[in-house]
Amino acid sequence: MAKKIKKTNAARILDGLGIDYEIKTYEVDEEDLSAVHVAQVSGLDIKMIFKTLVARGDKTGIIMAVIGGGEELDLKALAKASGNKSVEMIALKELLPLTGYVRGGCSPLGAKKNYPVYLDSRALTLGKISISAGQRGMQIILSPQDLIRAANAKTAELVTD
Repeated sequence: MAKKIKKTNAARILDGLGIDYEIKTYEVDEEDLSAVHVAQVSGLDIKMIFKTLVARGDKTGIIMAVIGGGEELDLKALAKASGNKSVEMIALKELLPLTGYVRGGCSPLGAKKNYPVYLDSRALTLGKISISAGQRGMQIILSPQDLIRAANAKTAELVTD
């Protein structure tokens, strides 16, 4: 690694747990923060890129869902997995105050609080997945099992077919 990359909170958490990971940087396009675009500019397969979505449950409050970049979150499935009757996405303006992260750079690791994290079970079929490192233009590649360990995540089927 020739270029010195500034460590994010997410990377520091993994370091502290002795978890192996790889950092992948890419050029950010402020007009297109989608996972599909990240796949195109980073050279990563869209199937391995996972996005972090933040929602609010009627019983538990803030929760994070980590799903495939090309997938659509099933709010009913997230509600069921998280012990809520209903779940709704938070407003974009709430993202930074709640998590410390901006859209396109939200990681399931190192948020302002340790929110419950739910990882779509399809991740378990992959050897490696890619999540945001906590800032735009930077991904962390690690095994799904290591993410589960680091985020104390639960797995569930979270996407619509």
